[in-house]
Amino acid sequence: MIKVNVIRHHNEIQSFSMAGHAEAGPYGYDLVCAGASAISFGAVNAVAELCEVEMDIEMEEDGGYLHCAVPELAERHVREKVQLLLEGMLVSLQTIADQYGEHITLIDR
Repeated sequence: MIKVNVIRHHNEIQSFSMAGHAEAGPYGYDLVCAGASAISFGAVNAVAELCEVEMDIEMEEDGGYLHCAVPELAERHVREKVQLLLEGMLVSLQTIADQYGEHITLIDR
């Protein structure tokens, strides 16, 4: 199972992590894993490209772990853009969890 944990401070996302494997299909054909990976990496890439913000990223080579932390951002408009992109990521991940809850769970604190 993929476990997504979101850490917030004053309702802003400070970091998120994804750990585990969905095991919803054979390696290379696991649509839950592929969807969750595409959504999370797409969001991180969008933050980098559209907001010019490099998040602090930790990953494991086997693809079973991703941790991303939002750096301190002084400019409010940049911080708001980053938050909007990350909230969009959470909406998409929650949509997958609603459909495939036995393979992915999301904890937002």
